Amino acid sequence: MLETIVERLQEAGHRLTKPRMAVLQVLETGGEHLSPAEILARGQAIYPALSRATVYRTLELLSELGLLRLIHPGEQRSSVACVAMHHHGHHHLLCIHCGCMIPFEECVVGELEATLSQRLGFEIKGHLLEFYGLCKECRGHQKVEQ
Repeated sequence: MLETIVERLQEAGHRLTKPRMAVLQVLETGGEHLSPAEILARGQAIYPALSRATVYRTLELLSELGLLRLIHPGEQRSSVACVAMHHHGHHHLLCIHCGCMIPFEECVVGELEATLSQRLGFEIKGHLLEFYGLCKECRGHQKVEQ
């Protein structure tokens, strides 16, 4: 994965600075869903001078290049970098109260993708499907509060 990201950055004319490489290393080893604060903390273990601004700029750049997606799970949690190097769909249930994210594999939009692609002449490379609501725990707390 890291090689693909490095290649895409170089092809787009971007430098591979030590701070940027620290962010990329964190994304490669940190799992699919990391907040910018988590990326900063882990990245500073690799490159102590890494700044919050560099993390946000790098995430934005990677998002613009289609190498990751930024997800905004809710008011209680900041944006999350969702590493999405694959070209198939990525799916989440997002709790609007606590901000938890529950990934799921079931995908029923394949037929919709084919229809849209054919009807609009648009080559679809992937998709992000998010459902917003309340997780089981938050639903339980709301019933108690009422």
